[in-house]
Amino acid sequence: MRRIISIGAIIATGLAVQLYRRSGQEVRTMPEKVLVTTTEAQVKGFDPVDCEDTYSVREVCKVYEGLLEYHYLNRPYALTPNLAAEMPTLSADQCVYTFKIKEGVTFQDDACFPGGKGRVLTAHDFVYSFKRLADPRRQSRCFWLLDGKIKGLNAWREKYVDASAADYTEDIPGLQALDNHTLQITLTQPSPQFLYALAMAPCFVVAHEAVDHYGKTFLNHPVGTGPFTLQVFNPQDTQIVYHRNPTFRDKRFPTEAAPAYTHMLTYAGQKLPLVDMVITHIFPEAQPRWLKFQKGQVDVIDISKDNIASEIIRDKELVPTLQDKGIQLFQEPEITTSCVIFNNAHPLFKKNPKLRQAMSLAFDGAKYNELFCNGAATLAQSIIPPNLAGHQTGYRNPYRACNIDKAKQYLAEAGYPGGQGLPPITLDGTAHTIQKQKAEFFQQSMQKIGIQIQVVGNTWPELVKKVQTKNMMLHSMSWSADYPDAENFLQLFYGPHQLSGLGVNFDDPAFNKLYEKAVSMPHSAERTALYEHLNHMIGEQIPVICTVHAPHLILHQGWVKNYIWSNFHYGVEQYIDVDLAQKQALKPKLQ
Repeated sequence: MRRIISIGAIIATGLAVQLYRRSGQEVRTMPEKVLVTTTEAQVKGFDPVDCEDTYSVREVCKVYEGLLEYHYLNRPYALTPNLAAEMPTLSADQCVYTFKIKEGVTFQDDACFPGGKGRVLTAHDFVYSFKRLADPRRQSRCFWLLDGKIKGLNAWREKYVDASAADYTEDIPGLQALDNHTLQITLTQPSPQFLYALAMAPCFVVAHEAVDHYGKTFLNHPVGTGPFTLQVFNPQDTQIVYHRNPTFRDKRFPTEAAPAYTHMLTYAGQKLPLVDMVITHIFPEAQPRWLKFQKGQVDVIDISKDNIASEIIRDKELVPTLQDKGIQLFQEPEITTSCVIFNNAHPLFKKNPKLRQAMSLAFDGAKYNELFCNGAATLAQSIIPPNLAGHQTGYRNPYRACNIDKAKQYLAEAGYPGGQGLPPITLDGTAHTIQKQKAEFFQQSMQKIGIQIQVVGNTWPELVKKVQTKNMMLHSMSWSADYPDAENFLQLFYGPHQLSGLGVNFDDPAFNKLYEKAVSMPHSAERTALYEHLNHMIGEQIPVICTVHAPHLILHQGWVKNYIWSNFHYGVEQYIDVDLAQKQALKPKLQ
């Protein structure tokens, strides 16, 4: 991987001067367009199979790609070919997908290849990458995407559970490279949601040469086919730097759009990516992000989780002082649910729904919404958010209306009257200021019924590790949709998926049986009814306390063009442009 020696200041014209070494020689480059973004959490690494949180996914997708993606400008959301040359053909029994792979796509140039020259992508690379996701030695928490779905894959995985290494040359009936540009995937049974997985980061394609060459450090040396190449990354660094991939294929800006985005078609047909360099600053706290944005040192910031939003948005519009500076607000209903999550494997909660229900009844969701979401969020009744089949606008969860007297009654029925005999309960979250405030609000809510909560702050990687090892009692997280189907939320509670997602560790045979039936069905009113029933089961058993479905709020500078955010669009930086003339005109207006 190339190593940056120094990076100059980003100046008003948008030029960035950098000096880096390639093959032992110093080379000076001056990209014309630089996009500066932020993230609030450290990235765990760039290995797609370990990519299970939003922060990591958004970085990984700058470098890696999959067979499919979501059309950037069309609505409703629709899958479209990416590394596939076209959408797959499907057999009459709905089980065999045949993909044609785009010809002429190459992995980026890297030292892992002979002579440092990236090689051509083939169908065999997808077979390898899917096997790697299933490899028991990898212990990927994202294997749920393929678990039980591809003929022979689980048997191959189980065969090597106790082996020192899995045999990647062994044939798997459901994963076949028919030739260099034809991939055939055979499912165990029809799965209407299967194609969604192929647009998600864990199913992105990697080169076996890179995995072999870098070994344990592969997660810090991404070698993909995507629009950008990683230039600077260290898990302890406060910024990540990418350059335009000089060998990126001929991919063009879309030529059709939903009515809301037709103005972006002035870019139709232009070669991607549109910027030469992307810098992602890591700012765990909101205030530094906001200060740099106000000074024009950052182009885009997410304020969805920050109190900043309550200070600058009035009636869903930016205050005039910011509008006068060219700053723009992007608002999108996020398909997400925020939760306080019980470790349902913990003896305290595992067989005591009354305790979970008591705590849910003690939580004041309306006050929480007012304090932390400026009243703009939707109170969550269960796990499925609005805009997905399975969500019922009129459904009211009997345990989600704050009722202190009833909460005390349920706590007594759980065996802990007034909290007597109940040990202190830890609530793990991140150490960010706003997250600490939310945790303290929960703590105060529980005090009203005699439950003592100890708030524990963590870095994001620390929190993820605790969830993975079940080393927590309660923790707070949000789940944002990976694809536009409620299965993505319900699978969090499916027993065999205990190790994935939010770390709920919930396993209910009745729920599992209905879930298995629902996800094997095609889109239909009957399936939607099952989704609704499953949603009620979660809402009333309370394996998690669902708090709110919050809107997504983004600010971007007036010189940023084509910006769109959604739950399903990753790698969006390739579509974004920086208007240097407009930047020069607007920059003096900023503080």
